[in-house]
Amino acid sequence: MDESMPIQGLTLAWAWLLLLLPLPWLIRRWLSAAPRAGFQALKVPWFAMMTESEATWMKKPVLVVLASLVWILLVLAAARPQWVGEIETLPVTGRDLLLAVDISGSMDTQDMVLDRKAVNRLTVVKKVAGEFIQRRRGDRVGLVLFGSRAYLQTPLTFDTETTAVLLDESEIGLAGRETAIGDAIGLAVKRLRDDAASDRVLILLTDGANTSGEVQPMQATEFAAREGMTIYTVGVGADEMMVQDFFGARLVNPSADLDEDTLKAIASLTGGKYFRARDAKALAEIYEKLDELEPVESDQEAIRPVDELFFWPLSASFLLVLIALLVAMLPGMRRGVVPA
Repeated sequence: MDESMPIQGLTLAWAWLLLLLPLPWLIRRWLSAAPRAGFQALKVPWFAMMTESEATWMKKPVLVVLASLVWILLVLAAARPQWVGEIETLPVTGRDLLLAVDISGSMDTQDMVLDRKAVNRLTVVKKVAGEFIQRRRGDRVGLVLFGSRAYLQTPLTFDTETTAVLLDESEIGLAGRETAIGDAIGLAVKRLRDDAASDRVLILLTDGANTSGEVQPMQATEFAAREGMTIYTVGVGADEMMVQDFFGARLVNPSADLDEDTLKAIASLTGGKYFRARDAKALAEIYEKLDELEPVESDQEAIRPVDELFFWPLSASFLLVLIALLVAMLPGMRRGVVPA
């Protein structure tokens, strides 16, 4: 274990700030009081409610105790109390992995089954791809969503849980109803080209053909190949689907618009592979194969999770200030003194 790691349990990040605890006592002990006559710096209309004729608030034991507790809590909050958890090992692969997910209008086609219910394609992708993302511990994972245009939903990060959550929150049509495959690849190239990772991988998932965007898919793929990026492509959608129309029930091919030739060419040019997902089970098997093709294997890095706790003493000090204010105002309120 790294000796520089903090010890497990409750600790203070800036413990030296506790030296400030006696500061109010030292100021009161060594500094002379400010003159009471000759100037008036501030008018407080409710000051009469906080004072009595015989004594100031500093002569009230309850207020002195409350003020002391407030100061102690403020210094404690400034010292940054933390809870240091148990050591966790994190694999570090040096791989940057981007997922480009199609959220165009066609992803709303309900030709998939999940938990014995008919669902649209994006619902299945969210579940299966989300589980895949959470397994990529040690990879920096990012998320690109595309429809008529492509945009970066999540930059490359080790926080795979947040990436999976943001994928789950994506909605059909958010980026337009058409499909810009070329723009999605181009955006991935732009995000990955300046990274120093040894492996740069793009998993492109779509159910259609390129119908929008400024860059053609093969043109963007050539850029990706020159940058040493590997692209795995996944075609989503069933081959048969029963629909009802004026003439009754009939079988149709809901994936007729899927451009498999282009997806195969993209994968081939970059050293990747093309996969066909006709149902939820096939999609899950594809991501299992991707785990085998891009395994998470590397050295282990030891870390300790740290939770900041400063807000607890800070909140407690604020509450005590309110209590002290009420205690100080109570005598004045009993005598019928009201704010001016």
